[in-house]
Amino acid sequence: MSNRGLFALRAPLPKRTALVLGFVMPALVLAVWCVLSYGGLAPADFLPSPTEVVRGTLQLFLQHDLWRAILVSTRRIALAFLIASAVALPLGVLMGAFTPVNRLFEPIVAPLRYMPISAFIPLLILWFGIYEKQKIAFLFLGVFVYLLPVVVTAIRTVPEEYVQTAMTLGATRGQVIRTVLLPAAAPEIFDSFRVMNAISWTYVILAEAVNPEHGLGYMVELARTHQKASWSFAGLLVIGGIGLLTDFLISSVSRLLFRWREVNA
Repeated sequence: MSNRGLFALRAPLPKRTALVLGFVMPALVLAVWCVLSYGGLAPADFLPSPTEVVRGTLQLFLQHDLWRAILVSTRRIALAFLIASAVALPLGVLMGAFTPVNRLFEPIVAPLRYMPISAFIPLLILWFGIYEKQKIAFLFLGVFVYLLPVVVTAIRTVPEEYVQTAMTLGATRGQVIRTVLLPAAAPEIFDSFRVMNAISWTYVILAEAVNPEHGLGYMVELARTHQKASWSFAGLLVIGGIGLLTDFLISSVSRLLFRWREVNA
């Protein structure tokens, strides 16, 4: 049986076809949403109409300073991400390059991947209080526990022949790390930043649920206290939109930094 056609296994799609298919499900969801809301099939306090959500979004921007909330949450995510990267990247490189280092840290960091991050909130409150430090520490932990194993795996999966060739040519261990392991693992590590970005925007509401003031978590709490379903939908759409935008920026930077992957694809 020929492995051709639209549903061929793992076959690339023409750009035009891919673009059309990418609009199918969003258009279908929007159509069902309009039918249910405008048709009166769902109560407004359960499923607000697109018009109400747009109106609620404008209210949040004009009356409740949604721009500031976005900037506050973005700053928290960026700071936590930078701190997590500053710790996870060098530690992950050492764990991936040197087995003794990996054996030393793995028993400590491995269990963290299986623990729900929300379970750390009481401890983080105890250690850092209920203000800014607690929120950043929570986001740091959420990124760190997922970023570290990605770095370790990326370093360890670099082909051994690359390492042996460099050693044969007289490279020191430090030179092998700088000129072989890091450049070879960098694309995979950078790609993981897209996942870390998604995790950060997923966790930010949970991080800001403790003593919510400012930030998008405060906006979600505002929607709950005012019992405004349109505000809740608006907050979800804003967070999703920001997540897609930052994901696009990261993927664009990745394509610029690692153009050779596109050439070799």
